[in-house]
Amino acid sequence: MTNRLGLVAAAFLSLLVSMIVAPAPAHAAAGLRVSGTRIVEANGNPFVMRGVSHAHTWFTSQTGSFAGIKSLRANTVRVVLSGGRWTPNDAADVANVVSLCRQNRLICVLENHDTTGYGEQSGAYTLSQAVDYWSSVRSALTGTEDFIVINIGNEPYGNNDVSAWTSATTNAITRMRGLGFDHLLMVDAPNWGQDWQFTMRDNARTVAAADPQDNTVFSVHMYGVFDTASEITAYLGAFQSAGLPLVIGEFGHDHSDGNPDEDTIMSEARSRGIGYIGWSWSGNGGGVEYLDMVNDFNASSLTSWGERIFHGADGIGQTSREATFFGGGTGDDTTAPTTPGTPSATNVTASGAALSWTAATDSGGSGLAGYNVYREQGGTDTLLGQTATNAITLTGLSAATEYQVYVRARDGAGNLSGNSATTTFTTSSGGGPGGGCTTTGTVQSQWDGGYVTQVAVTNGGSSAISGWTVTFTLPSGHTVTGSWNATLSVSGQTVTARNAGYNGSLAAGGSTSFGFQASRPGGDTATAGSYTCAAS
Repeated sequence: MTNRLGLVAAAFLSLLVSMIVAPAPAHAAAGLRVSGTRIVEANGNPFVMRGVSHAHTWFTSQTGSFAGIKSLRANTVRVVLSGGRWTPNDAADVANVVSLCRQNRLICVLENHDTTGYGEQSGAYTLSQAVDYWSSVRSALTGTEDFIVINIGNEPYGNNDVSAWTSATTNAITRMRGLGFDHLLMVDAPNWGQDWQFTMRDNARTVAAADPQDNTVFSVHMYGVFDTASEITAYLGAFQSAGLPLVIGEFGHDHSDGNPDEDTIMSEARSRGIGYIGWSWSGNGGGVEYLDMVNDFNASSLTSWGERIFHGADGIGQTSREATFFGGGTGDDTTAPTTPGTPSATNVTASGAALSWTAATDSGGSGLAGYNVYREQGGTDTLLGQTATNAITLTGLSAATEYQVYVRARDGAGNLSGNSATTTFTTSSGGGPGGGCTTTGTVQSQWDGGYVTQVAVTNGGSSAISGWTVTFTLPSGHTVTGSWNATLSVSGQTVTARNAGYNGSLAAGGSTSFGFQASRPGGDTATAGSYTCAAS
């Protein structure tokens, strides 16, 4: 997150091939490492982060926070550090943090906050400077690969030109390895961590290949850009389909740039086995005090956000497991769940279907974690969805299309059952009488030279639609500089936005959204308007 403790900056709105992993060097097995889409410990046991961020660099005296965070069952703490943009955390201080993490049996993600908003926020450090900092404190980190993760730089680019993110990140990884760091490395997305231009998503394979140890995990921050279930599932699904490891390195229940869908973030993280780290323990300021999880660093005084993330559905209390390095977990479950029953399809529409099946069982010790639903397509079967129960409602399907689907159960150790028998259904035709859409554009944030707009699209008709096209007008001198969840084309001042492949199908009454960022002349306060929508 941007420095929500007195230095506030706008966090502007806003792939199925398995990853080919080269044999890891022998020393890589000494600690936490990447295995396909997962993080595993040295013994091969999967580790799923469930934790919170702690703003140590501004509150170095609040060392009791580590015990407080652990007392609420977190297995991970992400610790904010600085190398000079704020009061530096030197090697002695970092060594103390490392000791506190070990004492409190917490996996510790150390992050350098100096890079926050580089290119947009004055004073932000480069990723190269962040590597310089890690080099300066390396003595405090030697031999800690089992429980320390190095998050090279927090939100290393703002919303300006982010084209250098890929090269800067690959160079940082290469330098870290050259300096002798054998730790699991974590890299943040640009766009204040939210990757609404998809720079990290689309270049992640290149970045991963730059690590000679194949031991880099990607981190996305989910705030206002991720305010709908479709946006969240599409982004998480892209990394899993590509066989690339991802964690939700920050998220909240609210934010100045929009209202993130924390329920979907947490449920999807749980069902997909993806780690998440909430922002943040305590000490927020500058108008985002609502992101405090506890009052005044007191673990006994939870805020509403604290109650939600620690005690709510899919929260830390329900889903966190201590790392086996500290004695937690089982680490020896190699028994797959039984094969689930044949799925049955009901309530089939142009864009969705409800599936249910006889539940599987698990006797390996790690427990039944949920189910994956696949579309049979020959050599590359598509993952359509995941669920914790023996039922799911599929959405985003194509109209008038035959689907042959099957289910696999998974357990807490990541073992997958055999494939269930398949069932076949065909979605109905979209469009027709009564189909139609309406649209509304809402400015999410603006500044002297530009603005960010979120556009809602709703099927106001009585039948499903299979696609939509929105047009709107830009005032003279305005230019679209980025967009998400739609394909945009511009002719003069008229912009045409067409649905993406995953959000065109809308049932009657259903809705989705897309967004764009535009630049404008200084002093101009006008924004885009004249929004119209046509269904297909």
